[in-house]
Amino acid sequence: MSDNELGTFLRTRREAITPAQAGLPAGPRRRTPGLRRAELATLAGISVEYLIRLEQGRDRNPSPQVLGALSDALQLPVTERILLRRLAKESGHDAILCSAAAAPTHAVRPSVRAMLERLEPTPAVLLNWIGDILAYTGGYRRLTGPLGLLDGRQPNILRYVFTDERAHTAFTDWDQVADTQVAHLRHEAPLQDPHVAALADELTVTAGARFADRLAAVPAMPRRAGTDLVTHPEVGPLRLSYETLALPDDGHRMVVHLPADEATAAALDRLDGRQPGALRAVGG
Repeated sequence: MSDNELGTFLRTRREAITPAQAGLPAGPRRRTPGLRRAELATLAGISVEYLIRLEQGRDRNPSPQVLGALSDALQLPVTERILLRRLAKESGHDAILCSAAAAPTHAVRPSVRAMLERLEPTPAVLLNWIGDILAYTGGYRRLTGPLGLLDGRQPNILRYVFTDERAHTAFTDWDQVADTQVAHLRHEAPLQDPHVAALADELTVTAGARFADRLAAVPAMPRRAGTDLVTHPEVGPLRLSYETLALPDDGHRMVVHLPADEATAAALDRLDGRQPGALRAVGG
């Protein structure tokens, strides 16, 4: 096994992408099968000297922003972005210090579970401050399960929105949804919180500029009420009004979705296998 796996990974991926794929002219007399170092450095917004140090293993501590920019420039899929982040963490010399800050809780109080049960068949979900999905109604499962949102051992709405391509199909207004989720991440807990920082670093690499640019933008308050436009694979277009209820003692929030028009109400009734009228439109 190489002692410079990070550098080897970057070099092989650089050589695997053609200038045409990167939107560059091929030019004559190319000695490398892929991008030149100077070309990749320009695309990623870093110096060619720094890229050389990374590839040669003389610098093993690239920031998440640099990894994200390189991932974007190399057009890496999410699986390879995750691998790049792991290689960087394993090659770094800096020790990772354990923080004494409390981790986001995954425990759900019985009274909150009872509230979710009372909301059935309304789609409703409970989230912690980093976007982990903790509990939900059957209506929410029937709504979002076919979208892929609940896949995996610990579903997380930020990871889904920014790293799962199905999210772009599911959310017609993806940009608005992405803005709202980043705003929640910034305002539910301080960015200095190590758990928020760890997720932000992860998504800076795995999602690249579409996440990093939003995180670096002027902070905006999260939208706690509004309307989402969802394209569902089983029942088609949906207009869903939502309200966000804060549970500050737990660091959780509950998001309740209601049909914004009669067509959406009828579609949700079909998903739930209920007679029309179980859910009523709230207008929009």
